[in-house]
Amino acid sequence: FIDSQNLNLGVKQSIADDKTGKIIYEGWDLSFLRFRRYLADKYHVCKAYLFIGKVIGNEGLYSSLRHAGYEMIFKPTFEITEADGSKTRKGNVDAELVLHCMIEYPNYDKAIIISGDGDYRCLIEFLDKKGKLAKVLIPNRYRFSRQLSSFSKYFEFVSDLKVKLKE
Repeated sequence: FIDSQNLNLGVKQSIADDKTGKIIYEGWDLSFLRFRRYLADKYHVCKAYLFIGKVIGNEGLYSSLRHAGYEMIFKPTFEITEADGSKTRKGNVDAELVLHCMIEYPNYDKAIIISGDGDYRCLIEFLDKKGKLAKVLIPNRYRFSRQLSSFSKYFEFVSDLKVKLKE
């Protein structure tokens, strides 16, 4: 169960030290095809649900993701105008990911949650208690919610896999 925005931005954005301003993590472009193969090879993932905002004009992207083996779950997006006049596209997939994880609950042995967002804490806790949590793949070891820290035994960091998964 993949929060695509959290994954994509998690590996892509460079991170600077708050005190020194020095770059401590250099962002990179994730190959979603390599990532899908990695999930299949390392964790024997049969179905990889990718939760993503639906944006007109991104049909080519969606087609390539389907071709790479992802089951696409779309969230409608909307545009908001910020106070400074800039426009931002929104389409939070958290509720859809949690709902689909529960809908599919009888159909998987163990789930892998791919996000560093603390909003998934209750889902991760539930899956852990039920013995249905395999891993939590955190996109970036330098930026994730500390609300997930008690589940660190399940962590793997996608940011550490740059050599294998870079575009």
